[in-house]
Amino acid sequence: GQVLELLRGVQRGSEDRKRSLGCLRWALQNEETQQKFVRLDGSMRTLTGLFTSSLADLQLEAARCLHELSHSSVPAVAEACLPVTSYLLTYLSGHSLEFTELCLYTLGNLVVESEAVRKQLLPQGIIPVLASCIQSPHEAVLEGVGYVLSQLLQAKEAPTEIIPLVLDSVLPQHMLRLVCSGLKAGMGAAVEFAWCLHYIVCRHEDNVVLLALGAVPALTSLLLDLASEIPQDAPEGLELLVCPVLRCLSNLLAQTDCPGQGQDGRLLIALFLILQCFLQQHPFLVQECLWLLNNLTADDPFFCSALLSLDLLPALLQLLTCSQMATVLVLTVLCNMAEKGPFQCQRLLCQPLLPRLLPLLALPDPEAVGQCLELLHLLFLHCPEAAADFTRHGGHQALEQHQSTPELQERAQALLDMVRQPPGAPSACQATLTAFS
Repeated sequence: GQVLELLRGVQRGSEDRKRSLGCLRWALQNEETQQKFVRLDGSMRTLTGLFTSSLADLQLEAARCLHELSHSSVPAVAEACLPVTSYLLTYLSGHSLEFTELCLYTLGNLVVESEAVRKQLLPQGIIPVLASCIQSPHEAVLEGVGYVLSQLLQAKEAPTEIIPLVLDSVLPQHMLRLVCSGLKAGMGAAVEFAWCLHYIVCRHEDNVVLLALGAVPALTSLLLDLASEIPQDAPEGLELLVCPVLRCLSNLLAQTDCPGQGQDGRLLIALFLILQCFLQQHPFLVQECLWLLNNLTADDPFFCSALLSLDLLPALLQLLTCSQMATVLVLTVLCNMAEKGPFQCQRLLCQPLLPRLLPLLALPDPEAVGQCLELLHLLFLHCPEAAADFTRHGGHQALEQHQSTPELQERAQALLDMVRQPPGAPSACQATLTAFS
């Protein structure tokens, strides 16, 4: 009854139509009312009529009502809004900032809930419209564009239907520009677009467009800027920008076969500054930094050497016990370094590394133990004297306890054979290759 009353008040066209719309907007904050409203005959037609009226104040109030409806998590409500999507797009070049912003967030909300809405918006030209909005000078509009885009890029059909359209537009270059000017311009928009870039990079096989736009050097220099500006108290929300930037860079490096994409030793220093800054408050960033460090050192002797020459190894070893994930990732980075041969292994062993590895062999996590065995294997292979040293520290017993763990026993046995070999006997290395390959 109450909903019908409100609809009639809005339809009558009396003086206080604006007041009726205001009451309707309050009522539409209720999930049940939303569903009743869209089921009423002529309700959406009336609202669409007011939304397209020439009276700015009525139009704004109707936009607020639509915005309330768009919050519904019931697909039927989102689908009832299908007739207004083309108007929402048209009005994005709107007369008032508040109105444009309302239209953007309404679109973003509708996109989340309904595939039907997304399917309708693509042929209606939502990508070109957003490509023109992203050139707006207004921070609020840019943040709204970022919101709509990030919802679209997370849709299940994004990899096939949406990302190719985005990459064919001017959006990527503007996204990259706004992310990289985040510290100077607006943090809100930078965060939204950094996540947008992340969704593209991780859901798209072939990121030629972003690489051609210089995404790797641009994001690298952004991290350098962020690290140099990190005061003792980082600006509110900085971690929300750092996280997707680290992920983008990490994934782009993993996908490209071009070495030297970002060979800048300062990047390592920046990573450790960021680690230091966020370790206490935002420990989730530790693994993001370590993923990137792993991808930097995986096939690149440059970064392996730089880690040592910049004396960053002690800081890396301190992260060994930070979390389960950190343990595995730090060990993986150390393996990347040890794989480079005897010289790197000797430099690793100059740090008190072996005593640090012993307690890790007692961890309940088979992945961490497995990675630790992998590292020991590389160290013993390239520096046989390390095996004797390890035995002196009681490594023998630590290895023996894994002889009965199915997924680790072969590797543990291979290491025990190496430890038992007198130095200079080559057969041990040969015998272990099968177990570790």
